[in-house]
Amino acid sequence: MRVGGSTRTGGWLKRVAAAVAVAVAMPLGVTLIGGGATASAAFDPAAQDFWVDSDMGPVKSRIWHAADGNTDRVVYLLDGLRAQDDLSGWEINTDVGAFLAGQNINVVQPVGGQSSFYSDWVTKSTLNKQDRAYTWETFLTENLPNALGNELGFSQTNNGIIGLSMGGSAALTLAAYHPDQFNYAGSLSGYLNISAPGMREAIRIAMLDAGGYNVDAMWGPPWAPAWLRNDPFVFADRLRDNGTRVWVSAASGIPAKGGAAPTSAMDVFNASTGAGLETLALANSRAFQVKMAAIGAKNVTYSFPARGIHTWRYWEQQIHDLAGDLSNTIG
Repeated sequence: MRVGGSTRTGGWLKRVAAAVAVAVAMPLGVTLIGGGATASAAFDPAAQDFWVDSDMGPVKSRIWHAADGNTDRVVYLLDGLRAQDDLSGWEINTDVGAFLAGQNINVVQPVGGQSSFYSDWVTKSTLNKQDRAYTWETFLTENLPNALGNELGFSQTNNGIIGLSMGGSAALTLAAYHPDQFNYAGSLSGYLNISAPGMREAIRIAMLDAGGYNVDAMWGPPWAPAWLRNDPFVFADRLRDNGTRVWVSAASGIPAKGGAAPTSAMDVFNASTGAGLETLALANSRAFQVKMAAIGAKNVTYSFPARGIHTWRYWEQQIHDLAGDLSNTIG
């Protein structure tokens, strides 16, 4: 792939710029995070509520136990920007908890974390009167795995972590800085080039829209060190050096064949928003691919389907597609 001075590169840069403009105009994750045609699973009685104390207060996770009873093979699934406080979007909108458990993998779905990027925040957000700062990284790498190990016997090493959209960059971040815990990381429609022009502004608008959160409370003002620490494009060499098995996916923004035809103005809006968000995710993921190639990383599988928008239907299929790769790596 040529990356300097070619007509192809110029066209690619124009598409990236257009995608960022779309993101600034349409907050990341509006409507489509939690929307789209899928087999709506909602509450699964086969899963277990698992409460763990944290600096944020008690946090619930939902657990699916591996069909063969093993406790060595564990994957965490992270939600999107509009994560709810009752169930993970993965459980509400997909079958992946039961599916992966059937593949003899223990599934952990943390619940909550709207607009958190699953980070330890600098301070609490006063815009929406948040009563305490998010400490999701500490929760996911200390509180939760310790409790899972002590109470359920789950392994705290060689786990997998996969996220969609907001959770995609978070999954790679957590794996990069906690390699003993996570030897597999997956980003599905994630934003993996947060330092790209317009991305900070897009994230700011998105978090205001999803819960009224102040992005400065998360990582400080733009260009503060925490922004760079949480940018997969910046820390890509960590994933290479750790030997983390990585799966990166984003679709084209073109709706998949067989999807439900729009029946209302809202359906049309959802489709156009989902297309724009996925186009941005693809631009970010392609930029990450170029970076990993430039540093000689060979530990990544890329999945860039010709069709698909920012919807659960697409992410559910990706979990089915990567299950074998995950199964061969964790544990």
